[in-house]
Amino acid sequence: MTGSAPTLAPRLTDEELLHWLALRLIPGLGTRKAVTVLERFRTPLALFRASVSELEGAGLSPGVARAIQSGCTFEDAATQADRLRATGAQLVPVTDPAYPEKLRGILDPPTVLFCRGDLGLLSAITVAVVGTRKPTPYGMAVAEKLAGDLAGLGVGVISGMARGIDTAAHRGTLLAGGKTIAVFGCGVDMVYPTENRKLYEEIAAKGLLVSEFPMGAPAFPQNFPIRNRIVSGMSSGVLIVEGAQYSGSAITARLAMDQGREVFAVPGNITSKLSWAPNLLIRQGAKLVMDAQDIVSELPPDERYRLQTVEKEQRGDLAQQLLPLGPNAPLGRAILENLLIEKATHIDEVLDRLENYSSSEIVAALFELELLGLVKQLPGKQFVKVW
Repeated sequence: MTGSAPTLAPRLTDEELLHWLALRLIPGLGTRKAVTVLERFRTPLALFRASVSELEGAGLSPGVARAIQSGCTFEDAATQADRLRATGAQLVPVTDPAYPEKLRGILDPPTVLFCRGDLGLLSAITVAVVGTRKPTPYGMAVAEKLAGDLAGLGVGVISGMARGIDTAAHRGTLLAGGKTIAVFGCGVDMVYPTENRKLYEEIAAKGLLVSEFPMGAPAFPQNFPIRNRIVSGMSSGVLIVEGAQYSGSAITARLAMDQGREVFAVPGNITSKLSWAPNLLIRQGAKLVMDAQDIVSELPPDERYRLQTVEKEQRGDLAQQLLPLGPNAPLGRAILENLLIEKATHIDEVLDRLENYSSSEIVAALFELELLGLVKQLPGKQFVKVW
């Protein structure tokens, strides 16, 4: 699993934990308004010490201001704190350095994240893999394979642990020895769906469970569209594998577009209703995906740089990768040394730099490097190094 050195949440004091939980439980206080007032008062402790008039002056309604000033949620907050400790879960506030930077930048980031597992994954490079709860065998196989291949390239996989495509994505990642994040529409101490109990325990041990909903919160249907903004918000891109026109995966794709994320889709049978969402997204400009490299090549340049170390560790050294080139391996190595990851290079520039080789030799070697997944050709005879 790649990423910068894991950033662990600093331990909250009991008082800080209680105040963050009490703030999260204030009735009628939406996430956007909560983040706004926190920018003014800086900490929940200062917020709860403010007067009703100060709170109203910050833009809160009289009812919410009175609820905060009364401290009516502290008893429930104490119960939540006990449940956190009992399950080994942790609270990551929006002001915490461990809070995912991408998620903090969306329009309505959760005030707090309830987390169980490896908090280091909050700073990992991740791609969301989502789709229908009633997939075809093809959809399940594709989701599992692409998730496993992404894991093999050092990319973390985020999904919602729902039946169908979500489950296949988590399983494919774990089978490949990768790290996966499950975003819940209920409390992180609740197993939903219940048949995924074994998967739940495996993700808790090897990956990360995340939710904005309090401990013990049931899996209400209205929670799932809300949590989808976290799935897309934590990701560098979202891959859709099968989904109907108005499915949850289509909603996640729309959220991803609004958040400025890359959207990817696996094409499907045009006679199937489950192909409607991905095929429509492709028509609207989503990247058509045939393998994991199609996704990785579209990640931001800095993230592709971070993945290089993982690639070297998991796929072997360059000589092994160039083995299929046979006698052309030295040329292949020379071409890769003259290509960049973050900037395209025109073929004429490559020819000028490698003047000891003929143009036909270079073109043939470039073609083989493309087949090996080491080079990608862009429009206008431009080339970039994938790794």
